Amino acid sequence: MADEQVARIERDGAIAICVIDSPPVNALGQAVRQALVDAVAQANADAAVDALVIHCAGRTYFAGADVREFGKPPVPPHLPDVVNTIEASAKPVITVIHGSALGGGLEVAMGCHFRLATPAAKMGLPEVTLGIMPGAGGTQRLPRLIGVAKALEMTAHGAPIGAAEAKELGLVDAIVEGDPLQAALEFARTVVADGTQPRRTSERDDKLGDAGNAALFDEFLAKNARKFRGLDAPAAIVALMRKTLTMPFAEAVRLEREGFLALREGPQSKALRHAFFAEREAAKVPGIGKDTPRLKIEKVAVIGAGTMGSGIALAFLQSGFEVILIEVAQAGLDRGVTTIDKTLAKNVAQGRMSEDKAARTRNALTPTLEFEKVAEADLVIEAVFELMEVKQDIFRKLDLHARPDAILATNTSYLDINEIASVTSRPQQVIGLHFFSPANIMKLLEVVRTDKTSDSVLASALDLAKAIRKVAVVARVCYGFIGNRMLSVRRVETEALLLAGASPYDLDRVVEGFGMAMGPCRIGDLAGLDLGWTPENSTGNTVKERLCEMDRRGMKNGAGFYDYVDGKPQESPAVLTMIDAFRAEKGVTPRSFGDEEILQHMLYPMMNEGAKILEEGIALRASDIDVVWLFGYGWPRWTGGPMFLADQIGLPAIVEALERMGPGHEPAALLRRLAAEGSSFVEYDKANGG
Repeated sequence: MADEQVARIERDGAIAICVIDSPPVNALGQAVRQALVDAVAQANADAAVDALVIHCAGRTYFAGADVREFGKPPVPPHLPDVVNTIEASAKPVITVIHGSALGGGLEVAMGCHFRLATPAAKMGLPEVTLGIMPGAGGTQRLPRLIGVAKALEMTAHGAPIGAAEAKELGLVDAIVEGDPLQAALEFARTVVADGTQPRRTSERDDKLGDAGNAALFDEFLAKNARKFRGLDAPAAIVALMRKTLTMPFAEAVRLEREGFLALREGPQSKALRHAFFAEREAAKVPGIGKDTPRLKIEKVAVIGAGTMGSGIALAFLQSGFEVILIEVAQAGLDRGVTTIDKTLAKNVAQGRMSEDKAARTRNALTPTLEFEKVAEADLVIEAVFELMEVKQDIFRKLDLHARPDAILATNTSYLDINEIASVTSRPQQVIGLHFFSPANIMKLLEVVRTDKTSDSVLASALDLAKAIRKVAVVARVCYGFIGNRMLSVRRVETEALLLAGASPYDLDRVVEGFGMAMGPCRIGDLAGLDLGWTPENSTGNTVKERLCEMDRRGMKNGAGFYDYVDGKPQESPAVLTMIDAFRAEKGVTPRSFGDEEILQHMLYPMMNEGAKILEEGIALRASDIDVVWLFGYGWPRWTGGPMFLADQIGLPAIVEALERMGPGHEPAALLRRLAAEGSSFVEYDKANGG
């Protein structure tokens, strides 16, 4: 064998067994690929061997490519050659899938002649999520096994399927219980006893009846136009399958490989790979390791049953925690409980949750008006009004009633958590857990470390984020932390552009064309333009305030930047008239803005603020800033995030554009330095241990 550390050959009578044991996920690195090729050669060269079983030891089947090889020159044997070698074996090759068979893992399985799966196994071709397509025959073998329509769905969306569906579709031959290896051996003995010859997937065409049906491909693209907007890989996958499924297999696989390599070298794949690794890096915090003591968290108290509080409660309930939901008035508590009940009922109706699980989840909720109940909780999260005096009052009460070892968390979006913690006798137990709305759905959790937060509390918070299926990013204390501090810059820029002559509808069109789900003005309407505004404190110095003074509060009252007709936004002549009058009052002669100039104003000041956040130590890495915007604000993933995109644009070009924008846009010192050095934020992260 090529590498005895990752593979070994065993025998069970006339059945050869190639055992791959390369923890943690049996990734298809070079040593594993070579071992598979060697195993096929040995089995075919040994006259005493009648069949070969490929078995993965450990907790999973081949879970995909070895991420350590990403970005490095490929080393033979290449995966297409491995799969072809397995399929070409003159002796039957049997494999059993357990855990996950993803990407190249499923391609290896499809190269085998017979496939079994355990009941909990998952299978998929998720390459599209990294901006590429399968590159070892996946787009060609999968439709031969499950049909064109389902193969399109699996390759262009990347979502895995379970064993039961795989069996129904024909991707696997049987679902087996018990020990996977013993099941594979029993199946192999039957194959040998029956004299069954190898079944090569590449030679099948019985499920390719729709391969020449152009309408099938057109309808698939039309149905998914919104999901695929801005993405290169899904369209490339569909175009390839449309073109190649009627071709000879060898030619089709060659074209697939060309498509794979072209996408891999493209900007979107590089950005998506960056996003993949950035998410992993965000979980790593210097000084926090496996040996850092953790605090047990089983019961959570949430103070405030409004939109955020009820969403936070749901996030914990759906992850198996007991939750105490606390309010000061029965009406508010009832509204929060009703929200939770409606969400659970909707999950049941849509098949995402069984009635039994919904009932168990609901039973884990204790709604109460008794603040003293916080004494039962391991973690307390306040989600009350965004006012310092209100939050400090809550924390003074927590100091009296919460257990000494309880973690005390605030969900504040902007406020100084050091100041909040200062009113307690245990500031080391205080941390920021900034959820994003809706808290039970949005994946980002900004974990804000104060000047005195203990390592144990921080480590526990990071573990907790994983437990409730959130992507955690650690931030230090400043106004708005990472995400909202940058968002505030965009809000200022939006106001400045509106005053200077840009239309709110052009701003939204350009930002949405870039890939954001909503532009800044539509987001303002959605959130409510009157957040933090009252008639008494209105100065009338911004377009937003003028809209509120016109009683245009946003979607909630049917009028904001847009008029809402049957809930749908329409451009408002009244708003444009008001903005024209506002400019005249301010003595501004409006000018026109091209799309590129608008986009630069919408993006570059945010990137500049990101550089300030980085140089101030608010964020650990530039890639952490990317993760915040990818998971918290819907930044288009195929650009890699604001800081990665800044690198791709070129930091000198961004410095030049900021200087051209004038006062208020002075480039950050770090941005200037990196631009002058010809460096990048990616290189900055590498140099600083990121």
